[in-house]
Amino acid sequence: MDIETFRDHCLALPGTTEGMKWDHLCFMLEEKIFVLVLLEDGHFCMKCNPEEFDALAARPGIRQAPHFARRQWIEVEGLEVMPDQELLKRVKESRELVLIKLSKKLQQKYA
Repeated sequence: MDIETFRDHCLALPGTTEGMKWDHLCFMLEEKIFVLVLLEDGHFCMKCNPEEFDALAARPGIRQAPHFARRQWIEVEGLEVMPDQELLKRVKESRELVLIKLSKKLQQKYA
C-alpha cells in the first residue's frame, strides 16, 4: 500500500480530519489523534487494544510508540510491515478506541 491509499482510507472514515501537529501528519476524530505519520521516515503510530499490545510489539517492525500512552500506542516502521487488510482493520480499530473515549453525544454523531 502506498501513502496516498493509506491517507485516502483514513480520510474515508466518518468524521476524520487531517492536520499537522509536531511536524507530523495526523488523522483525527474531534481533534483526537488516532493515526500519526512521521513524514521524515514513513513510520506511523496508532492506538491499539492494550490486550493485543504485547503480541503486536513482539512483531518485527512494531514497538511501543514513544511519547504516547504506554501499552496503548504502537509505532509501525512502515506501511509494508503489516498486510494491507490488517493495516486497514487496525486503523479502523484505532479510530474506534478514540471514539469510545468521546462523550455519548459525539459517539452518536458518528454511529
